Amino acid sequence: MPATYLGLLPGHGRFPYSAITRRAPYRWPGGAGLAVYVALNHEHFAFGEGLGAAIGPASPQPDVLNYSWREYGNRVGAWRCLELLDELRWPAAALINTALYDHCPELVAACVARGDEIVGHGHSNAERQGVLAEAEERELLALCRERIERESGAAPGGWLSPWISESSLTPDLLAETGYRYTLNWCHDDQPVAMRTRGGQTLWSVPYPQELNDIPMIMARQMDAKDFAQMIIDQFDEMLAQSARQPLVMGIALHPYIVGQPYRLRHLRRALRHIDAAAADGGVWLTTPGAICDHAAAAASACEAP
Repeated sequence: MPATYLGLLPGHGRFPYSAITRRAPYRWPGGAGLAVYVALNHEHFAFGEGLGAAIGPASPQPDVLNYSWREYGNRVGAWRCLELLDELRWPAAALINTALYDHCPELVAACVARGDEIVGHGHSNAERQGVLAEAEERELLALCRERIERESGAAPGGWLSPWISESSLTPDLLAETGYRYTLNWCHDDQPVAMRTRGGQTLWSVPYPQELNDIPMIMARQMDAKDFAQMIIDQFDEMLAQSARQPLVMGIALHPYIVGQPYRLRHLRRALRHIDAAAADGGVWLTTPGAICDHAAAAASACEAP
């Protein structure tokens, strides 16, 4: 009989198991129970090499069909998404590949001008970071943070790895290079404090792999109207659940997907539904960095004598 049948399975050691029904309650600002944030993934891909989502079968490089489909997001889709958020007067998290500072700096500048939170998202989504050696991964995290601070005026507090790719040391390296939180883990509906080897706390802020247009629309081939209804249903159910405890609902979007006009129309319907409900109270429209800050303060208050 294999030894794994008889003992503990390998674990990550970052946080213990915790049932969500048995946690100390707190509220978000204004007494809200549900924190909602939109994450716009602004990404750039190498031409003729590397990884990337595909609308059709991959062709030998240069794969013009799939490269140009992704580039639509930077040229058109992102701007339409920003117009929608401006219409709603919503904040957003702008998840930035630093290659955008070379490719289309005006897009990043528009996010900064809106007051969006800039979140580190690697240099390019044509590459995974989990395959890097420790020194290389540390350099990537540090260089991305430094460039965002230099170009956009503030160092990012949060990180989402391209393709959610982590090494076993990624949480440690994030804390050691100055990041406060990660969006890589999708294991909870509340922020969770993670242990790191240096003793710093790295917060995990919930980032969705369900309310996310890549796995839903591209992988499961969900229609845009069904994805919009999924957002509405998730919101309505989580709002009801949040009467008992604080919850986080993220919406992960990629402008080359939801920025397509027929999909944007359905997204507008879903976000307007949330906006109308938020007007009645109980909802905090925010950013993951603000969620991290509030959760950390609430945890400190609980620990105080």
